[in-house]
Amino acid sequence: MTFRAPSQAELTAFLQAEFPQSRCTLEALDADGSVVLAHAVGAAELRPGNTVSGPVMMTLADVALYVAILARIGIVPLAVTTQLSINFLRKPRADRRLLARCRLMKLGRALAVGEVWIFSEGDEEPVAHATGTYSIPRERA
Repeated sequence: MTFRAPSQAELTAFLQAEFPQSRCTLEALDADGSVVLAHAVGAAELRPGNTVSGPVMMTLADVALYVAILARIGIVPLAVTTQLSINFLRKPRADRRLLARCRLMKLGRALAVGEVWIFSEGDEEPVAHATGTYSIPRERA
């Protein structure tokens, strides 16, 4: 059986079906498996001072890692986060989407490690940087 990486459309359909509550959208899927996801910031996701809440950025980072892994191993729903660390670097813009650029640093048989840079759309300086590790189940697609 030959492995075929899922397309951007297949990954998008999976996210919509399995995580309908998520506001994260897959914007780009590169040939190397790196991904760009977006999250439109809503008023309910703002903290005092008109800044985006940390949990929103952590969710975006986690979903970006998940999608980057699925892009490389196939749609394996039971891949799970084992570690996620984030550094908040500056105040995100409340009036723009957040963009997450994710690349995998290592993809092994049992674990995957990746990093995510989060930006306010249109800004060159990142607002957050995250690293994470996922456990990959033995049974892959």
